[in-house]
Amino acid sequence: MVGSEFLWPGRFHERLHISTRQYARLVREWDKSIGLDPTSYGTHSMRRTKVAHIYRKTGNLRAVQLLLGHTKMDSTVRYLGVELEDALAIAEVVEI
Repeated sequence: MVGSEFLWPGRFHERLHISTRQYARLVREWDKSIGLDPTSYGTHSMRRTKVAHIYRKTGNLRAVQLLLGHTKMDSTVRYLGVELEDALAIAEVVEI
């Protein structure tokens, strides 16, 4: 893909990409096709899972904040469900 090309282009010229609704339908069909419950897995859970893995592997909340497009770190912390134990575990590995 190059620059402004879309992964899933729209079918009509005035629409450059598929809508979020169309994308959600695709994901629901993919879930069904591999035997997953579509009510348990969707576009939002995939978004959340990706950044949760990034956070667990790196401990870098700022990177996750940027990826999610959050303006406030508090939002990112709440979104990930970061607990005090997580913060303390990260602090223990960092030597000063």
